[in-house]
Amino acid sequence: RVGSSLGGSPIVVMSGESVGEAVGYTQCINQTKGNQSDLFLTFCQPNVSGAIPDDMEPELRVMEQIVSIVVPVLFGIIIILGLFGNALVVIVVSANQQMRSTTNLLIINLAVADLCFIVFCVPFTATDYILPFWPFGDTWCKMVQYLIVVTAYASVYTLVLMSLDRFLAVVHPIASMSVRTERNAIMAIGITWIVILLTSIPVFLSHGEVTYYYSSTEHTACVFLERDPVNRPDGFNKPAFQVTFFATSYVIPLALICGLYLCMLMRLWRGVAPGGHCSA
Repeated sequence: RVGSSLGGSPIVVMSGESVGEAVGYTQCINQTKGNQSDLFLTFCQPNVSGAIPDDMEPELRVMEQIVSIVVPVLFGIIIILGLFGNALVVIVVSANQQMRSTTNLLIINLAVADLCFIVFCVPFTATDYILPFWPFGDTWCKMVQYLIVVTAYASVYTLVLMSLDRFLAVVHPIASMSVRTERNAIMAIGITWIVILLTSIPVFLSHGEVTYYYSSTEHTACVFLERDPVNRPDGFNKPAFQVTFFATSYVIPLALICGLYLCMLMRLWRGVAPGGHCSA
């Protein structure tokens, strides 16, 4: 049965007959067509107590047990290595005055973005894999999804800035000396962060905590608040969100980086005289 909580979040009440063999999955409202509700299944790992339903198929039980062990270990390794490696980069470059070039400032920014992702996103993403519910509330649900996108954009567009810096150094080595300064690099980094923080606000608004009932027990999930004509008419267009994120976080940065490196390659190719010697 589909209802609505006092806060307006959708509530799904599922009986044992409605889920059949799909025990161990979280069923959330995806879309409604007429009077028929379509539910999408999001795989959920068992909680740390190992409470796995007895009627689950043996293969699913084994898979959930493996995931409940492997995921925390892998995320733990990522956190340890990421914290140590990126923190070391920030400390070494910041402490050495001679290393504060435009390239190294961009490397610091890349390390800071990765540190933010590791601290604010990885632990909660790991918890979302381990627990069959979201325990951190609606605000932190929005914030985690927002920070995931922000840190991803920050890392990607820092790579674009690094490519631009190399392009200026190779193609315009003399003219760019007045542009490739520490002050301008800091300004470029600051402007990049401001633009990313502002343009990513829709991600904060389009995610939230929803409530559902399974086996007479109330649970919560952190999901994309997709538009639904019946339950959430003021929701968001998920395909449009996915296409926009893919284009702005992958296609456009990749095109810019490839274009800049292609220009550098052409400049270096024209600068080499026949016989392999550099021309004047």
